[in-house]
Amino acid sequence: MTDIIKLLPETVANQIAAGEVIQRPASAVKELLENAVDAESTNIELYIKESGKTMIRIVDNGLGMTPSDARLSFARHATSKIKSAEELFSIRTKGFRGEALASIAAISQVELKSMKAGEEIGTQIEIEGNEFLDQRPVGMTAGTSISVKNLFYNVPARRNFLKSNPIEARHIIDEFERVALAHPEVAFSLNMNNIEHFRLPISNLRQRIVNIYGSNYNERLVPIAEETTLLTITGFVGKPEYSRKTRGEQFFFVNKRYIKDGYLHHAVSNAFEELLPKDSYASYWLYIDIDPAKIDVNIHPTKTEIKFEDERSVYAIVRSAVKRSLGQYNVAPALDFERERTFDVPHAMRYQPVQMQTVLVNPGYNPFQKESRPIASAGWDKVYDDIRKVQLPVQDQPSSSTPIDFEEFIINSKNFFQLGPYIVAKTGDNLRSSDATSAHERIIYNQLINKINGQAISSQQMLFPQTIQLNSSDLQIIKEIEKEIRDFGFDISEFGLNTYVLNAAPVGIPSGREKGILEDIIEQYKNNSSELSSGIAEKLAHSMSKSMAVRRGDQLSEEEIQSLIQELMKSDKKDRGIDGKPCMKVLKTTDLSDYFK
Repeated sequence: MTDIIKLLPETVANQIAAGEVIQRPASAVKELLENAVDAESTNIELYIKESGKTMIRIVDNGLGMTPSDARLSFARHATSKIKSAEELFSIRTKGFRGEALASIAAISQVELKSMKAGEEIGTQIEIEGNEFLDQRPVGMTAGTSISVKNLFYNVPARRNFLKSNPIEARHIIDEFERVALAHPEVAFSLNMNNIEHFRLPISNLRQRIVNIYGSNYNERLVPIAEETTLLTITGFVGKPEYSRKTRGEQFFFVNKRYIKDGYLHHAVSNAFEELLPKDSYASYWLYIDIDPAKIDVNIHPTKTEIKFEDERSVYAIVRSAVKRSLGQYNVAPALDFERERTFDVPHAMRYQPVQMQTVLVNPGYNPFQKESRPIASAGWDKVYDDIRKVQLPVQDQPSSSTPIDFEEFIINSKNFFQLGPYIVAKTGDNLRSSDATSAHERIIYNQLINKINGQAISSQQMLFPQTIQLNSSDLQIIKEIEKEIRDFGFDISEFGLNTYVLNAAPVGIPSGREKGILEDIIEQYKNNSSELSSGIAEKLAHSMSKSMAVRRGDQLSEEEIQSLIQELMKSDKKDRGIDGKPCMKVLKTTDLSDYFK
């Protein structure tokens, strides 16, 4: 009997391991930036070409490596961060598994230059697909420079799955910002396609946030500082009035490591309860310092998820710290939300003399004297007139089996009414209800698709153009879909410094909501399968429909209800919302008969 289990070749094993650690160019950027930080660098420069597909280069002024360390650093599980299993419970460095360089070298062409401080000459190493090519001396300054070229060149299937350049660039910017925010004591710069996007000097945390997002953020930040026996939490939250329609400016750092934690995010959201408008998101940059023995960072290859030993206590501390800062800096409302102004003296009368109010009395009035007054007819006899005219249905009369057209009720506006978020219509012996929000979304979506396929959507010039401040990630999104945004009737122009000017909006958008709807489009596009490279027009139509439709529970007038139903009956797929869920339900009298037995 022949054996069927065999050891994988080292090259194949390395490529499989690389697939877990390096999923896209941004993954390589993250690992290399964190290595540079662990090397105690004070200045890190990042250079990108074609969103990292062609070249990723990082230059730092850190400790550097000896020739033997430089060669050994590309071996799997080779690391200077830990030496024993016990040290896994006291990790404060970014990396510790020793997989990053080996994984990157397995799927790219790598050139490494490194020299320790005090040395006269450094070392240059070239590796291609984990195959060592060359090692030689090189003249350079102290620190390390590593270039990663042609990522996934030997794994074409993985390279074909990479997204468009704007999407990959957005992921790189996200990783760059996370590392830069975690380490304001380090200077960073980012150059993409020979254009400098960031140059961040050494600063404190507030200055780092302002340098990344813009000077107008200085007045938006509320500081947080709380120290307990379990942990210390510092950082900033954004004021509620500056909340955004898009996510993105929400960061948790534990021991200077960026993490994703929905449980802690809920703690912050809970602290902002009743302070934020609907569908708005608070910004926060929160830094937790905790004993490494009380957390486990070794649960995910990218190390963005950690496990707290006492998760409930951390939740309570985060929530109370945010709530306390919002109250301390008078951001949260007090109990007397509005001061009683009934007894305020108008400014025009503030310095006039007080005048006593005169009271007129009728001396001839006798409350015990009866007056003969004609008593008006209450008209109770007419109350039942309309009821008498109604013919009660004959008991046990079978309902008509003839199908009733839903458009029948439109002629008579008395045949429908609104019940909460639903529109209920009587058609013959049936009741038909429609979800007003889903129905309106379907109407708007069909109209936008029909217009975009046939003719340009008309725009309405704004009397006062509005400026839209975007973070770097959202800026990449709007650049990616700028043409389609214009096709949908938005007239936007770039103003510099991550700012766009909105000059005109599609006809039909309520006045004052133009900026909010454009921000909604960015958020909806980001969360609505934005990884796909096709169907941008459909996704934008989907986003605009979500943003422009009536809100759930909004009270509509009879004219609005009638107009909505009329438009719905003209639409394709009128029984289904744009999310595929039903937006119309028929309730027959037979259903009621079955219910009441």
